[in-house]
Amino acid sequence: MCTRVAVIGIIVEDDSSADKLNDILHEYGRFIIGRMGIPYREKGINVISIAVDAPQDVIAALSGKVGNLPGVSAKTAYSNFVTGA
Repeated sequence: MCTRVAVIGIIVEDDSSADKLNDILHEYGRFIIGRMGIPYREKGINVISIAVDAPQDVIAALSGKVGNLPGVSAKTAYSNFVTGA
């Protein structure tokens, strides 16, 4: 199985999506290397970065599910580092 390392940047503008977001992240937990969340209280948003090591289709699925939540946006940056090739 070929995997890539990537970072998914997430902006949460609607707190009502937080539970569903955490459910999705839990579902993909075996691929998550680390997670950092920063509440930006002055703007009323949360900034989250997720480092993952997973097959490219899994990373795309995770980012897509997160980005489809109401009030949540997600962008992915892929490394050129591939394992298992």
